[in-house]
Amino acid sequence: MAISLFAMANSKAQTIIPIETAHNALVLQADAKKDVNTIFFGKKLANKQEYAQVNSQYKQTEDYTGQLNSAYTPSGTRNLVEPAISVTHADGNNSLDLKYVDHSVTAIDDNVSLLKIRLKDPVYNFEVTLFYKSFYKQDVIEQWTEIKHNEKGTVVLNKYASANLHLKSPHFWLNQYHGDWAKEMQPEQSEITHGIKTLDSKLGTRANLFQPSVFMISMDKPAEENEGNVLYGALEWSGNFKVDLELDYQDNLRIIAGMNNYASPYSLKPGEVFTTPAFLYTFSDQGKGDASRKLQNWARNYKILDGKGSRLTLLNNWEATYFDFNEQKLADLLKDTKKLGVDFFLLDDGWFGNKYPRNNDRAGLGDWQENKKKLPNGIASLVKEADNVGTRFGIWIEPEMVSPKSELYEKHPDWVVKQPNRPEYYFRNQLELDLSNPKVQDFVFGVVDDLFTKNPKLAYIKWDCNAVIYNAYSAHLKNQSHFYIDYVRGLYSVLKRIRAKYPTVPMMLCSGGGGRVDYAALQYFTEFWPSDNTDPLERIFMQWEYSYFYPAISSSNHVTDWGKQSIKFRTDVAMMGKLGFDIVVSKLPEKELQFCQEAIKNYNEVKGIIWQGEQYRLADPRAGSVASMLYVNEQKTEGVIFNYLVNYRYGEGSKYPIKLNGLDAAKKYQIKEINLFPGTKSSIDGSKIYTGDFLMKVGFNPVLTTDRTSVVLKFEEVK
Repeated sequence: MAISLFAMANSKAQTIIPIETAHNALVLQADAKKDVNTIFFGKKLANKQEYAQVNSQYKQTEDYTGQLNSAYTPSGTRNLVEPAISVTHADGNNSLDLKYVDHSVTAIDDNVSLLKIRLKDPVYNFEVTLFYKSFYKQDVIEQWTEIKHNEKGTVVLNKYASANLHLKSPHFWLNQYHGDWAKEMQPEQSEITHGIKTLDSKLGTRANLFQPSVFMISMDKPAEENEGNVLYGALEWSGNFKVDLELDYQDNLRIIAGMNNYASPYSLKPGEVFTTPAFLYTFSDQGKGDASRKLQNWARNYKILDGKGSRLTLLNNWEATYFDFNEQKLADLLKDTKKLGVDFFLLDDGWFGNKYPRNNDRAGLGDWQENKKKLPNGIASLVKEADNVGTRFGIWIEPEMVSPKSELYEKHPDWVVKQPNRPEYYFRNQLELDLSNPKVQDFVFGVVDDLFTKNPKLAYIKWDCNAVIYNAYSAHLKNQSHFYIDYVRGLYSVLKRIRAKYPTVPMMLCSGGGGRVDYAALQYFTEFWPSDNTDPLERIFMQWEYSYFYPAISSSNHVTDWGKQSIKFRTDVAMMGKLGFDIVVSKLPEKELQFCQEAIKNYNEVKGIIWQGEQYRLADPRAGSVASMLYVNEQKTEGVIFNYLVNYRYGEGSKYPIKLNGLDAAKKYQIKEINLFPGTKSSIDGSKIYTGDFLMKVGFNPVLTTDRTSVVLKFEEVK
């Protein structure tokens, strides 16, 4: 068995429980008082017996808190730092103490194992089980909790974190992200100072819009791409989240991550089990690049829907027509889809609503019947027409939302999230449907099910979510404190039903851009939409940051008319993921159309390397004038390098060779330029042969200049 999880009894007084992966270890200890503490986290030791000696090497001052290193810190007893869990018992008492009862390990397969540690309050019939699911080869751990009780009445959960980590280091640095619509994944780095730093969201939906729940913690000094100690963290939850980073008075960093308890005290009945979402983390002592490749590998193999499979290229009508289209316009676009050479055509917003037609974003959401004026013969005729021209057909929906100007709103005002006695407040002229209500869940499932029942050959769903929650209130729920949690649970319930009936249909997770990008949602979607901002220069920076946490196969990148760059530059950028087009093909000049057609052929040859290969960031766009990204296959026999000029000032370019990474030093490689614009010649001599050793130590110059701003290189082993 590849996993190494075991318990060591150093004496009758304590039990040591290490969780070891290929390179790392998280070590817990149940001491003589039956307190479970974290005694080690980091690169694993060769001698397992030495974990028990770790704490003796740290100079400790008097501990005023009682449980500084608790594996799951309770409140109201000996602990005086930020708790992972806080409760009010059925008798009104606010204290909690959690003592070790037992633990067990289950080997799921030769790479995955699950550790359960059961904790119980000695005074109250209240129990917490800690779960640690470890992925040996990927060095990834998912951690969550189950909370239950058998008290004589309801217990209120005031805080209920998924994980409570402890790190030791002289200094800590935080890499976090912020953003807004069209400004997603803006990085910030700062040294963590004493006190509490909180990353959180209270938006209800589109929870990652302003503050994504992914982050990095560097230890000792800021980690670089290929060196340094770094922890990646991410919460698998699509609603309000909260991550507390507390640097305590003994210079320990405590990470407490989970659902946000904002406006959400949860009333737990006797015998009911409350399960928190998983918090995932990985650690590397070899820098940010190594950590990201571990996480990408884990995501492809275990989390993203069909992560080891394929994806479809597409042509979207949105920027070609917006809301203004009819059957004839769409029929012409279907022919353009075939002409361009992509896999299918995607019909975006505006195809539905009759009493309140969806001719703009102020009406129609919720009325999912075909608009008879635009589509007199319905979606079925378009699916059939796509079949006739040799392509496929996909469609956009936003089933969680409702327009105040809609038949659905008129018929079911009690299905809408809104305060009963306050003015409605809109985000993008719309409101949310109450997914905590099973009737609404049935309706949303029915939107998708009805489309596929009527159109079995439908090839793709783009699922949008454009609003955040104001005036949070459910006419269905008796306890409004459960709303934010039950909304997300309702969403997952719908998605599970959809996937049970339609397990293989590709679906894009769109949320006005990166408003809902997390690994809980990506269990049900094949890809996500990083941003509505498709300016290729901006996308280089966004896709760069997303790549630290998500693999290329999950990122939908479209060629549009945003930005001032050439069609070649735009296409080259979009190829670093799942390629799509959102352009008017009929208006492309002959050479631009020819370029796109050839680029799609090139993409189809190398997409497997991009989607499943190891990714290496070679030149950071924020550190210089050039961005360079490499993908290499597992055998290290072939790869693709994307190179871009991101600074157009006079004389800028690739003045020095760029050192490659991830190759086999002993192999010989030949490098050729692809995606050349018709009528141009490459500056690269494709006949030369280089060793992997040369390319990684000396490097290769893609010859970027202000006249040659985007260069795609393909390399192959030469026998």
